[in-house]
Amino acid sequence: MGDQVEMGDAVSAAPVDELMHGAAAAGGGSNDAFAAVEGNGNGNGHVSEAMEGQVQEQAAEEQPPVVDLEALTPEEERLWNVVKEDAADFNSWTSLIQEAEKLEVLSKVEKTYDAFLAEFPLCYGYWKKYADHELKLGSSEKVVDVYERAVKAVTYSVDMWMNYCTYAMEKFEDPEAIRGLFERGISFVGTDYLSHLLWDKYLEFEHMRSEWSRVAQIYTRILQVPLQQLDRYHASFRHFAYSHPLTELMTDEESEASKAAAAPKDSPPGDQEITTVPETDGVTEPAKPAEVTLEPSGTEDLEKYVAVREEFYKTSKEWDAKIRDFEIAIRRPYFHVRPLDDAQLGNWHKYLDFIEKEGGIEKTIKLYERCLIACANYSEYWVRYVHRMDEEGKIESALDALHRASSTFVKRRPEIHLFAARYQEQLADIKGARASYEVLSNSLAPGLLEAIVKHANFEKRQGNGDTACSLFESALELGKIKEDSRARAVLYIQYARFLDQVLKSPEKARKVYSTALDSLPSSKTLLEAVTNFEASHHPGISEVEYVNSLVDKAIAPSKIEGSSVLSAADREELSIIRLEFVDSFGSVEDVKKSEARHVEYFPPPKSTVESKKRPSLDNSVPDRAKVHKPYVGATATAPVTGPPAYSGQTQWNTFAPQAGYAQQSQGWQQPPIQQPTPPVQSQQWNQGYAAHQQGGYAGYGGYTSYGPPQQQAPVPQQPPYGGYGQGYPQQEVNGWSSGGW
Repeated sequence: MGDQVEMGDAVSAAPVDELMHGAAAAGGGSNDAFAAVEGNGNGNGHVSEAMEGQVQEQAAEEQPPVVDLEALTPEEERLWNVVKEDAADFNSWTSLIQEAEKLEVLSKVEKTYDAFLAEFPLCYGYWKKYADHELKLGSSEKVVDVYERAVKAVTYSVDMWMNYCTYAMEKFEDPEAIRGLFERGISFVGTDYLSHLLWDKYLEFEHMRSEWSRVAQIYTRILQVPLQQLDRYHASFRHFAYSHPLTELMTDEESEASKAAAAPKDSPPGDQEITTVPETDGVTEPAKPAEVTLEPSGTEDLEKYVAVREEFYKTSKEWDAKIRDFEIAIRRPYFHVRPLDDAQLGNWHKYLDFIEKEGGIEKTIKLYERCLIACANYSEYWVRYVHRMDEEGKIESALDALHRASSTFVKRRPEIHLFAARYQEQLADIKGARASYEVLSNSLAPGLLEAIVKHANFEKRQGNGDTACSLFESALELGKIKEDSRARAVLYIQYARFLDQVLKSPEKARKVYSTALDSLPSSKTLLEAVTNFEASHHPGISEVEYVNSLVDKAIAPSKIEGSSVLSAADREELSIIRLEFVDSFGSVEDVKKSEARHVEYFPPPKSTVESKKRPSLDNSVPDRAKVHKPYVGATATAPVTGPPAYSGQTQWNTFAPQAGYAQQSQGWQQPPIQQPTPPVQSQQWNQGYAAHQQGGYAGYGGYTSYGPPQQQAPVPQQPPYGGYGQGYPQQEVNGWSSGGW
């Protein structure tokens, strides 16, 4: 489909101002776009000589003043600084382009466009503008160079090929060169539902040269493609066919073949062979039109010639009926930095599902390429494309798509680099996988918990246990981690779990927990994790005493009112967890002391006269309060505002180490906690560490499995990008985001 917006005039099909301006910037800053344009050169490979202007010499001793036209104006300098700081700031880029165009200095125009199009290569309208400036200020060679770069960057854009071919029709002298360019474009976008723009230009070119047999061939090929304007082409073909003799419609080769086939006069008419065009998805080579092998003369032969093409038209209409609804739902086939709505994102997934099932590999590839123009900013479609190509055994195509995604289109999205690392490891590209992890740890998202854990697991699989441990230790020294107590607590926990469950070193894990508690003695999440860790290792008397002492310090009321680090609800919840732990592993004396301490710190409210008058089966009392009541030996009901009470049903064997880490949907985001009382606050970093909420360690969050596509429309655009295979949330912890900083 390319990038069309409206049908009609080719140049105005997608006005740059309407399509590109006013777009919100996506992602973080990057200086990648400037690698090719710093210094005296640019990414196009052309360097303009510095233009100088000088006044006529007035006296022998006077030096002529030199006007440096490449010197930046104050506004240019300001805008360059802005885009160098944030290369994804689309609006600043467009303002910078306007500034460069005002001055009409070719070197400035080239440098600006090269940098911009390195960052946003799918903006076909700007490629066209760039070529127009080269035509005005440069040379024809540079125009061709820009167009060649454009069709390489936006290969599946109908508009881009149409603009290039239009230029060739005006400037090229060799008709075969023009025809060859049309064929190149048709091979990529000839089956696009809106490719009529290019087909119209091709027909126009052959009409201008009165190449009627070539026009007939083009019509024959078009009728085999389910285009949006197929009916118009069908009507035009019939008018054209009945306006010319059959001898003009057939090529020399077809005429010779017909004469040769018609030579044996004894063959019955019913045995005359009809050759057809093999069904393909593209038109990489000119399809040989089906011809009735009769002497090309008379009305009967013409009718048979047309009848064959009527069959092509009928078949195309049948396919059109299957895909029409999908095509109509594509409201924005071109690239834009603005997010797509849920309906369009879901439609692309459904359309891809259909084509993968019924369309064949060629149709599948071309639809993916069309999709990745409109959905270039969405990691889920890149991941899905890589998976599909891998399933088809097209590893080179999969790697090409992965490279485009991770180096250009979604390079600021951590999930694509995590996926790239995993996929490269599967292909035994250990160096490439390590490089993908290092992109995350060194520049894109240092301190991202999921990346640290996955990188450590990767190094462990390579036999580098010490390297894996050093990754955790280095991350704990990061400023962003040190400044955020919750993030630091979770990283300590992940490190200890890695030592315990992966490296099978519980003593080292215990030391990590001890170090963590020295710096975070009042972390509820950390205390829960320590309790769970000890519970999973058959604790003895010393371990029970150790847990008791830790919890006693954390839940003891502060002497200074309001100075406690933990809230009253958190303290009570920790006490309940301790009660369950002691009940499972402690002595009867330990249980007695813990119960007494719990009642001392969190006494139930005294019953009132009203409560005594209530019937014994009072449905208004919360269930957990009823469960709590016999445990503490109180006759009154627990307050509605309290935290979850001890249930007495926790199975501590759920804390036993599991084989590997359980896979959940995306790391570090706690699922909603079902609580009947609003005042209890959920812990953002409390995934899988509390026994009464989840059994055992819930696992390192996950990238899950990059499984098959979901049928429903994905989650809304921009972080996170939908739900296909990645599910990467933007979890914020004290101002920093898991999607990068």
